[in-house]
Amino acid sequence: MGTDMTDPEFVRQVPDGDDRERRVCGTCGFIDYQNPRVVVGSVVDVDGDVLLCRRAIEPRKGYWTLPAGFLELGETVEEGALREAREEACCTLDITGVLAVYSVPRIGQVQVMHMARLAAPGYAAGPESEEVAVFRWDDIPWDDLAFPTVHWALRQARQVWGTTGFVPFGNPDGERGDLTA
Repeated sequence: MGTDMTDPEFVRQVPDGDDRERRVCGTCGFIDYQNPRVVVGSVVDVDGDVLLCRRAIEPRKGYWTLPAGFLELGETVEEGALREAREEACCTLDITGVLAVYSVPRIGQVQVMHMARLAAPGYAAGPESEEVAVFRWDDIPWDDLAFPTVHWALRQARQVWGTTGFVPFGNPDGERGDLTA
């Protein structure tokens, strides 16, 4: 049992009945569970093309991504995806379904990506985007995409583009979301 240097009252130990080390209060026994964060976003269909946002913030500032971000308390995954599209791309979406659920354990994330289309014309860069653009599939800047999950979502969306009733995707075989760039 070692001391957690970030808070002298907490120690790292395996609580009774558990199978992994956790932060536990040495005074009262409170277990500080640290669990993955949920990211929500959308592959947005704009008349057969795809809307992407160039990140204005770290990580991966300057790279292209889908409108996506962390789910807030009190939101459904759909509400969070709609909010992120408003914040990052100043657009309103119609979500048509869940595209995929990805696990990225290295950074403690679960990502829920949706298929969506513009509900009203117009989009623009929000405060977290340098620019927002619509790309034909052949013109997507593949080498400048921010994260592995963006690659996955775009490729998987392409497989089901224009269809409904498909089973949502997960991580591609053997992939855990580690950055290789």
